Amino acid sequence: MSILDAVKKLRLKTSAGMMECKTALKESDGDIEKAVEILRKKGIAKAAKKSIRVADQGIIETYIHTGGRIGVILEINCETDFVAKNSDFRKLTKDLAMQVAAANPMYVSREEVPTVSVEKEKEIFRSQIKDKPDNVIEKIVEGKLGKYYSEVCLLEQPFIKDPDKRINELLTQAIATLGENMVVKRFARFEVGEEY
Repeated sequence: MSILDAVKKLRLKTSAGMMECKTALKESDGDIEKAVEILRKKGIAKAAKKSIRVADQGIIETYIHTGGRIGVILEINCETDFVAKNSDFRKLTKDLAMQVAAANPMYVSREEVPTVSVEKEKEIFRSQIKDKPDNVIEKIVEGKLGKYYSEVCLLEQPFIKDPDKRINELLTQAIATLGENMVVKRFARFEVGEEY
């Protein structure tokens, strides 16, 4: 395979720029799978740097589940109107709205979970394993708390279309691909017959 063909193939797989693909292929001695891994690592590092930038553009996405029994409104922000109109960004927002409909998270991130709720969960977990030594109890409680967050926090949930990937990883990948910070601001989920 020529270098040009390898670059094209790598670009299709990663959506990275041509020069980034060429550099990654040189670093990986032409191995496309290793080059993908190199680009992913660089992308995550770039995404982390972008996370401090202001994201005050974006869209409100809506999703109505088949049959009209569940509806979602989700706000996701990015840095520019240009990215807000991008088809990859729109696909991401649709996927996130579907995630909210299917997985029913209560919060965007663990920082939004009220301290009272966290303490209540810890108390419940401790009462379930009270016969264990104290140092073991705390490790088990932390593990159970991580599972609790993965159920109630959107960013920590496994992605419904790819359970090996968490939503925060999906968002980081989109940030790396589109080159802008993105933030899930808020969402609301409605279900017919639900009481408030």
